[in-house]
Amino acid sequence: MLGFLAIVLIGAPAAQASHQPQTATSVQAQEFDNRIGGVLRGADGPIADVTVTAEGNGFEGETTSGPNGAWSIGVPEQGTYEVAIDEDTLPEGISLAEGQENPREVTFANTSSATTLFLFGEGIVTQQASFLDTLAERALAGFSFGLLLALSAVGLSLIFGTTGLTNFAHGEMVTLGAVLAFAFAAAGLPIAVAIVLAVLGGGLLGYVQDAGLWKPLRSRGTGLVPMMIVSIGFALALRYIIQFFFGGATRQLPGSQSDIIEMGSVAISRNDLTSLIVSLVVILVVAFLLLRTRIGKATRAVADNPALAAASGIDVDRVIRIVWVIGGMLAALGGILWAYYRPGVSYNMGQQILLLIFAGVTLGGLGTVFGALVGSIIVGLFVEISTIWLEADLKYVGALLIMILVLLFRPQGILGRRERIG
Repeated sequence: MLGFLAIVLIGAPAAQASHQPQTATSVQAQEFDNRIGGVLRGADGPIADVTVTAEGNGFEGETTSGPNGAWSIGVPEQGTYEVAIDEDTLPEGISLAEGQENPREVTFANTSSATTLFLFGEGIVTQQASFLDTLAERALAGFSFGLLLALSAVGLSLIFGTTGLTNFAHGEMVTLGAVLAFAFAAAGLPIAVAIVLAVLGGGLLGYVQDAGLWKPLRSRGTGLVPMMIVSIGFALALRYIIQFFFGGATRQLPGSQSDIIEMGSVAISRNDLTSLIVSLVVILVVAFLLLRTRIGKATRAVADNPALAAASGIDVDRVIRIVWVIGGMLAALGGILWAYYRPGVSYNMGQQILLLIFAGVTLGGLGTVFGALVGSIIVGLFVEISTIWLEADLKYVGALLIMILVLLFRPQGILGRRERIG
């Protein structure tokens, strides 16, 4: 599996990952982990081919806005930069709104990306959105993010339910999906084909993991705590193997910049809406498989009582192997959608949301698939809605705090069953 990953990554130059024309500064944006970006839009739509510059900390960068008005400049380090628009490159009849600062200072806030907004048009008046409109928009974004988390959380919950293993390498399974999608796209394949192959690659990793590592450990009677420690070591090894071949930079999948869709007073990007629909459809398919098919019933039987399931004629090892494959495929798909949501592919992107995935699983109830779904949606909603009051850097902390508070009063989670311990 590692050899296959190495061949794919080495044979796929990073500059080919996007089908959009590359400029010198767009290559810079791929070389640095930190970036400054934004979208230029006027009353008539996106504003393309406008020169934007960033200067600061001994660095100067320049780029032009794309057909959808998006622009991005990679910078070597976080800090304060002076961002300016070359007004001579604005289309005829379009000018900055009165009072707009140009140039202006942009400061990173402990994140790898910083954004800034320029307003265009004469006599433009900036209107403050109502609280209900803002709440609705954040709730829609949170629902999309929650379903994205649920894809990975459902796979993690299935694995825990059938094996009892708390798999800390699940974050790297998420990362691998996005990395493989990037590699296949960089090799020249259409992004749809690249995504399908990446999801299959995630299933292959799940199969190889169980066949080569977890089944032998189960056969030797290894306890769950040692196996959990093994998963931590495996996660570290896989993460830095991916970094060795992929590099430490954040790279973009084709189509990472998408249009904004207006739905009344609520706006959502096309990528987020697509992510919401895809996640919902996949989760419904998984629910149908668990509730209405023989393998789904066998999976629930193994999760409930492996010994009794084996005595009833169910091949427990086969069921666990299938669960690992499905879990790997769901994690890979979740990683691809996460790469579009961030946006960007990096070697540690799965690690960044692993705690949120665990929060969703724990909040909903360990080992319960539908609990993982409910818990993930709650986490996603809280993460996005909390940005109305909290700084963006604190939104993930708030989600973990909610998990702690819920577990203080309901240790088994929302849909979990109370059990006697000891």
